[in-house]
Amino acid sequence: MHPKNDQPIQRRRGAALEEALLDAAWAVLCEHGYAGFTLEAVAARAGTSRPVLARRWAGRHEMLHATIAHAGRMRPVTTPHTGSLRGDLIALLRDLNDSRLDLATVMGVQLGGYYQETGKTLADLREISLGGRPPTVLDEILAAATERGEIDPARLTPRLRALPVDLLRHHIFMTMQPMTDADIADIVDTIFLPLVRPERDHEG
Repeated sequence: MHPKNDQPIQRRRGAALEEALLDAAWAVLCEHGYAGFTLEAVAARAGTSRPVLARRWAGRHEMLHATIAHAGRMRPVTTPHTGSLRGDLIALLRDLNDSRLDLATVMGVQLGGYYQETGKTLADLREISLGGRPPTVLDEILAAATERGEIDPARLTPRLRALPVDLLRHHIFMTMQPMTDADIADIVDTIFLPLVRPERDHEG
């Protein structure tokens, strides 16, 4: 991904300059992995100088955190409103499956050197990149379903809350391929919903 504006990067200021730098950083990370992800490489890709980057990020760890957060912002996920927990979850997983395969691949495969160097995990990097962001789309879906009586909140443990997205993420990391619609429906219908539905739904 190259900077989208034709204006020379040296003439940009503020948010426009930072976005162009992060576009260049994402391109370097995708093409060369963490080993090639240096301030010098990103500066060369952006057509600027290392001090321009160093004024914004103290080193490549900080630049990496900003780059991953930027890549996530460039792939926004909207909250579906299908009227049912099943419909909302399937819509969310399809959206993530379609829009974030490259981001998941980079975080899971390209950053082995970062994890080894820092002792951090994929979960740590995700939390750093989210940086106190408001509740996720999944949180909104589960809250709405609870209000409609589709979920027993006593069953909704933290591990179960994350289960649908975790299973999708695991598939992507293991296969480097998108998940089929049939497998997405299987996650929702045969794994997640039976675990969180109120008892009366099971009895009925």
